[in-house]
Amino acid sequence: MKNYFLQNNPFVVPTTDGKLIEEHIGLASSGDSGYSAAHMVAPPGWSEPHQTPQFDEMTLMISGKKQIEIDGDIVVLEAGQCLLIKAGARIKYSNPFPEPANYWSICVPAFSIHTVNREE
Repeated sequence: MKNYFLQNNPFVVPTTDGKLIEEHIGLASSGDSGYSAAHMVAPPGWSEPHQTPQFDEMTLMISGKKQIEIDGDIVVLEAGQCLLIKAGARIKYSNPFPEPANYWSICVPAFSIHTVNREE
């Protein structure tokens, strides 16, 4: 067994909101449950419902901006910045800006639709 995993074909998560999600490491792509890493591009005007994840999430902005509401505070993340949000925070991600938000998301443990706790 090798002590490494080279991802050549990330899992593209099907979406209906125009957001690109390419999971490189995680439950859907590599079967890893301890952590996940995904490249994402959120189009202008994109947003998703509030959520209270049971995992820590780190966002590393590549280009554009992303707005995050965290327990009522508003944070605007810009290219070159990194943000860590601890499990249990109530958050809402959005891109109200005119350019796409290009970023990486790393979750510990791995992102799961069953532990993100999205509000409908």
